[in-house]
Amino acid sequence: MEEFQIETAQNVGIEQNIANLGDRLLAYIIDSFVIFAYTIAVIMLLISLDLDFGDLWALYLLVSLPAFLYYVLLETFWNGQTVGKFVMKTRVVKIDGSKPTFANYFVRWILRIVDVVLTSGGLAVITILIKGNGQRVGDIAAGTTVISEKQKISINDTLLKEIPQDYVPTYSQVTLFNDGEMQTIKNLYDTAKLKGQHNIIVSLKNRLVEVMQVEPKEKPIIFVETVIKDYNFYTQNM
Repeated sequence: MEEFQIETAQNVGIEQNIANLGDRLLAYIIDSFVIFAYTIAVIMLLISLDLDFGDLWALYLLVSLPAFLYYVLLETFWNGQTVGKFVMKTRVVKIDGSKPTFANYFVRWILRIVDVVLTSGGLAVITILIKGNGQRVGDIAAGTTVISEKQKISINDTLLKEIPQDYVPTYSQVTLFNDGEMQTIKNLYDTAKLKGQHNIIVSLKNRLVEVMQVEPKEKPIIFVETVIKDYNFYTQNM
């Protein structure tokens, strides 16, 4: 799953996961099925009414209008999602991560004629693959993209931390914590280390010292990492 970084008005970087092509194609198939099912249901309903051809045709155009406007209506009133996007956990957002306006949704919808309908989706696929940030022609013109809201979890996001077989723990007091508390400690530590937030690591160290009642000789960053490793050692060998 590719990522791209957006900058908010407050100059804060936010990582967004681009919806992969497979998820977008499956969402399109689901949406096409919904539109097809709705259209068939409308036709059967109108036939059952036994109207004359003139009235039947006019009523059909009126009732089938929601199918024609399916994408722009649902994305506008359902915060960037259609049924397919909801199922696949994807969403339309502006390229800066903010919520699109109706104008944005309308532009990407009207250009479906070019990159989806007229080319059977071929142009959309090529543009998405070449562009690299999840944009088809309609997205480029509208300043939008499609992101995935699926949780991307790796082994680094879990409490598990690889330790050597001959590892010797330093602080047995780590058993005072439970898994939930240690996961919070690890998350804070990993984030602070990644962003260079030394003050958070120092605060974390001070809180650990207070709870564990120990007097560490290591630097704060080494101490907190040792605590996490020690917890893994004791929980994996209990």
